[in-house]
Amino acid sequence: MSEEAQEDHEAPGTGIPLVFGRLLKRLRVQAGVDRAELGRRTGYSAATITSFEVGRRIPNEKFIRQVDGVLDAGGMLADFVEDMDRAQYPTFFQDAAKLEKQAVALHVFAVQAVPGLLQTEDYARAVFTMWRPVLSMETIEERVTARLARQEIFARQPAPTVTFVMEESVLCRRLGGIAVWRGQLEQILLDGQRRNVEIQVMPNDRPEHGALDGPFTLIETTSGRRIAYAEAHKHSRLFTERSTVREAEEQYSLLRAQALTPDKSLEFVEKLLGET
Repeated sequence: MSEEAQEDHEAPGTGIPLVFGRLLKRLRVQAGVDRAELGRRTGYSAATITSFEVGRRIPNEKFIRQVDGVLDAGGMLADFVEDMDRAQYPTFFQDAAKLEKQAVALHVFAVQAVPGLLQTEDYARAVFTMWRPVLSMETIEERVTARLARQEIFARQPAPTVTFVMEESVLCRRLGGIAVWRGQLEQILLDGQRRNVEIQVMPNDRPEHGALDGPFTLIETTSGRRIAYAEAHKHSRLFTERSTVREAEEQYSLLRAQALTPDKSLEFVEKLLGET
């Protein structure tokens, strides 16, 4: 199949990925390099290069910097690194993802699924596969990769403080099937051993609950900013007003007091594993 036919076969993407792809193609053609050769030099197939050029796939930072050098682009492609990093997330999460990378502290309250920072690859793939409207397989894989990349925060130095409060129902919901669910519980036990991570479970039988109005995340950045992030049905909002953030902080403090302790929470997870 010729390059033109290959390109015609793929529907074009939109936004920043499409702009990057068009520039990539122009620089490649100017350099006299075909897609197969560029793929060999960068470790990708010609079909993948096509997907990058039509904006259907989002390349990672390693590829962008590598291809900038291969095509002698002088930084024109490398300038897209931050924009492409944002593009790999759903629009409603992009601002929060950027703040997350700057966080010295993150506090997450989850009510529907295991938080993304704790998800295994299989669990994340199951979540995105269940997304409606249906996502393409390429989009699913891109989002899985992006979600796993977020977990680098745990190894960052200096280590940020990261805490989670999850409803008991989140842990009992067997998303993806028994094997995926068990793998996810095992991952929670592993992450719960990290010195900068604390995981707590809010039991279903608690007579009091500090945050019945839904999930949220508290973010503290390196500059000292304190922000609350709330997400609902593909929409999200970042709250910076001190009064609003303080309310969320108070709710989270109550949740932590009402939930099982971190040790008891991990025992609860171990018990769930032992019952299957």
